[in-house]
Amino acid sequence: MALDIPGVTGSRPDATPLDESGAEDLLRGICFKTGPPRTVGVELEWLIHDRERPHVPVEQERLDSAVEAVRALPLSAALTFEPGGQLELSSQPAGSLMECVETTAADLAAVRASLGAVGLAPVGLGVDPWQSPRRRLREPRYDAMEAALDRSGPAGRAMMCTSASVQVCLDAGEEEPGPLGYGRRWQLAHLLGAVLVAAFANSPFQQGRRTGWRSTRQSLWADLDPGRTLAPGHGRAPREAWAAHVLDTTVLCIRCEAGPWDVPEGLTFREWIRTGSPRPPVQADLDYHLTTLFPPIRPRGHLELRMIDAQSGPDGWLVPLAVATALFDDPEAAETVYRAVKPLAETAGAAAAPRNALWTTAAREGLADPELRAAAIACFGAALPALERMGASDAVRDTVAAFTDRYVARGRCPADDLPDPGDLTDPSLLIDPGPLTDPSTPSDPSALSDPSTPSRPGPPTGPPGGPHEGPHEGPVAGRPTLPPHPGKAASA
Repeated sequence: MALDIPGVTGSRPDATPLDESGAEDLLRGICFKTGPPRTVGVELEWLIHDRERPHVPVEQERLDSAVEAVRALPLSAALTFEPGGQLELSSQPAGSLMECVETTAADLAAVRASLGAVGLAPVGLGVDPWQSPRRRLREPRYDAMEAALDRSGPAGRAMMCTSASVQVCLDAGEEEPGPLGYGRRWQLAHLLGAVLVAAFANSPFQQGRRTGWRSTRQSLWADLDPGRTLAPGHGRAPREAWAAHVLDTTVLCIRCEAGPWDVPEGLTFREWIRTGSPRPPVQADLDYHLTTLFPPIRPRGHLELRMIDAQSGPDGWLVPLAVATALFDDPEAAETVYRAVKPLAETAGAAAAPRNALWTTAAREGLADPELRAAAIACFGAALPALERMGASDAVRDTVAAFTDRYVARGRCPADDLPDPGDLTDPSLLIDPGPLTDPSTPSDPSALSDPSTPSRPGPPTGPPGGPHEGPHEGPVAGRPTLPPHPGKAASA
């Protein structure tokens, strides 16, 4: 979750106030920057835990010391920390998938080594399985965000302080229609996104209990301030839909030069422009407002895919990166996948993601849902030959193939492999569960581009389907309310 603060506070007296048409023009001009898809990036969020006692909170002084050491590393990626102390690596835009994989793997190896030297480790789960929300960063932005999101319930604090994700960033696409056109990619993202939620669901626990969701993280996002996390509505061209959505979403905060920031209630950005109160907004305010919107796909010139849970293991993160890049940027795969996921629109219905039946089922059932499983099999099946055409290394393709065999082909997701929280205290289950590929396969960064990587393994043995989900043990603060299974009747 990128929480950067662009520009100044917006209250400079010499700044030119925005008018409504000027704001709309700005938004239409910056949301989709079109051209042939060439670049790719990834943002990796990690929970930070003690290697030997991952269920015990890391002391603030120890975390601060580790943070300073990591900040001193010569990384290619931008390094930030989230309100709950989660670490985020944001890669530079790369000219190819393999460039992105190799530079990110090298950065991650350095970070792991630095944290490991003080007995800590990055953990790839969508939601912390033990800790209650505890905000470690005290800054005006997070004070305002917490106050605003608290109005919708406890999910906001849980999202801010206990969640982690893999976010894939891809070019918006070409202006012209077709498999790589930005309009097609925008539509594809909102259907394929649900398949990615289901396939990579990796957060079945919260505060020591099983929640009933494969992706508790995704259900938290759906339970937040509904306007702020929704995709734009249907019926308009992408640029017009996004511009209207931005202006009609409530302002999270109004920044001030001194003192706490204002947290208005029910004030949309459009209304702020029209009323000019408590001060007229300027372009820096609009820029900042954009960073407080959290739809599952956020257009920032490029497309930011925000729906994927953080993945466990040394190479789990590269699977969603590779699969998403292949399915969007390879024309043949993009056409195949578009046909495969287009029928999911009927299940989704008129409601916007992530609050529609399709996305709710993806978060709750994962690939145990037959429709999502069939779509995932088609998508991952298209990704593997696309990766070969794109020049992905054997190691990357082997890792994707192993994930496909282990999970997708069986209607499973990573959440289905996790034992109950009481058994997760075994450090090897969270900190170093091993690579997806054969254990003899090297997992250091250089191996990702080594053409001599061993051949792909066959699927492991074991029954398909997820683990038995026991009865719930009562409400947990920040846990979303479990809705009834939407099923086909609800989406008809």
